[in-house]
Amino acid sequence: MAGKKITVEQFGSPIRRDGKQEKTLIGLGLNKRGKKRELVDTPATRGMVAKVAHMVRIVEGK
Repeated sequence: MAGKKITVEQFGSPIRRDGKQEKTLIGLGLNKRGKKRELVDTPATRGMVAKVAHMVRIVEGK
């Protein structure tokens, strides 16, 4: 069941953003700038990343 993985890094702060965006970051396992998480690459994960694309980036390689 191990699917393809992506690494997501938070570089922006959720301060002065909509509360939904902060909750999306928490759902991705991010809550501080510079934090990275390895997540399973699913359409749901990609959708969450797209919602907060101005605060996160997908890191290439490890």
